[in-house]
Amino acid sequence: MTATPVASASVAVLDVVIVNWNAGDQLRACLASLAASEGAEHLRVVVIDNASSDGSAEGLDRPGLALTVLRNADNRGFARACNQGAALGSAAAILFLNPDTGVSRDGIAAARAQLDADPGTGIVGARLVDDAGQTHRTCARHPTGARLIAHTLFLDRLLPGRVAPHFLLDWDHAETRAVDAVMGAFLMIRRPLFARLGGFDERFFVYWEDADLCARAAAAGFAVCHVAEAEIRHRGQGTTEAVKDRRLFYFLRAQTLYAHKHHGRAVSLAVLAAALAVNLPVRLGRALVRGSAGDAGAVIRAGLMLIRAVPRLLTGSGR
Repeated sequence: MTATPVASASVAVLDVVIVNWNAGDQLRACLASLAASEGAEHLRVVVIDNASSDGSAEGLDRPGLALTVLRNADNRGFARACNQGAALGSAAAILFLNPDTGVSRDGIAAARAQLDADPGTGIVGARLVDDAGQTHRTCARHPTGARLIAHTLFLDRLLPGRVAPHFLLDWDHAETRAVDAVMGAFLMIRRPLFARLGGFDERFFVYWEDADLCARAAAAGFAVCHVAEAEIRHRGQGTTEAVKDRRLFYFLRAQTLYAHKHHGRAVSLAVLAAALAVNLPVRLGRALVRGSAGDAGAVIRAGLMLIRAVPRLLTGSGR
């Protein structure tokens, strides 16, 4: 593990933590947008590189941006790397930002203003848009045990009128309001709250760590808020497209861990059984119907990894 301070920081108003894993030029574009944002001189940016092999963490000097790059010798996962980055800062608020994002000039300022305006708000998220300016429906409902099981069985797609989807797809995200959970692609949190919660739960290698953090913040009495005025461009799955097998495995494993942590062993067993008996076979069938041998192979490999992880998942450890 090596740390390289690329630029010295003045007193930071906001710590920005970016976890990088083979993000390519997307990381540089993200940093460029930060450097061009309102109040960039008050940002302290930390890039945690999880052993990228594409050279994306090299030569990241960005004039006008206080930047530190920490290189891990291995891929430690998103949650653990986020905690590493947060520990390097001291600002009153922390922004966790994906490398496949681009912030608008006033996006960070709008999110921070909302966080500062209400002491009862602990976490804020942004309105994520694609390259065409279309808003992603990224705010989510609280994952109850019943919903976790139903979603694993694809019942929200089979019975859309009776089973609500995980994300708030019926809401255009055009207004600022309290929500159950925001996406970790842009998640700003008060540092004292982050410390009180013990940071991200590192059992979540990737996926579901944001929902878990939002649930724990709500349990601690803090609101989670979507800030419509904070517009952030987000590509989505920008660094995991090449590893579909691991992406699916980590998602299903994290979902099972979330069920165990928040709803108990019985619900986690039901979610795991639904994943193995229904979710994975359905995904495999779809891949075969499409004639995609690559996707079919990815589903099979993900299933084998999930089966090997069962003993740990039964105890809620996951790793």
